[in-house]
Amino acid sequence: MTPYRDITDEEWQQVAPLLPELRPRSELRGRPLANTRSVLNGVLWVIYSGATWSAMPRKYPSYQTCHRRFKAWHKAGVLKRVMDQLFGDAGRELCSTMEARMRIHAPNAVGAAENDAATAQPAMPATPLFPPPVAPATPLVFDYASPFMNAA
Repeated sequence: MTPYRDITDEEWQQVAPLLPELRPRSELRGRPLANTRSVLNGVLWVIYSGATWSAMPRKYPSYQTCHRRFKAWHKAGVLKRVMDQLFGDAGRELCSTMEARMRIHAPNAVGAAENDAATAQPAMPATPLFPPPVAPATPLVFDYASPFMNAA
């Protein structure tokens, strides 16, 4: 693949209809909505580079905004359609790579914990990362006499 670059005007015209429009806030408080094209460029930068969200360059909206929209687009299936439109097979590969990097969260932690407890298997004893030190066969004897002391 070629090095990452922001999408061109022609590419934006192709994928803009695929992205859901965000409704402006009814209240006039808070920050204005970030530009969707800039957010998409930020999301594509993270997908393409493999970097963490917090490492995004400052020319994009905040990484929290980009990550929030990424999650919404991914959940709605919009991201796969955009990647397919922009990059074809390579886009699908990038999307699957990003999915593999995503953390999996249980939808309901309490319900998941109850289900896990009901179907729990006996746990195998964990192998320690570092084995405990082995005691020497003969005890160590330390001579605390200093070689620098004058023998009297």
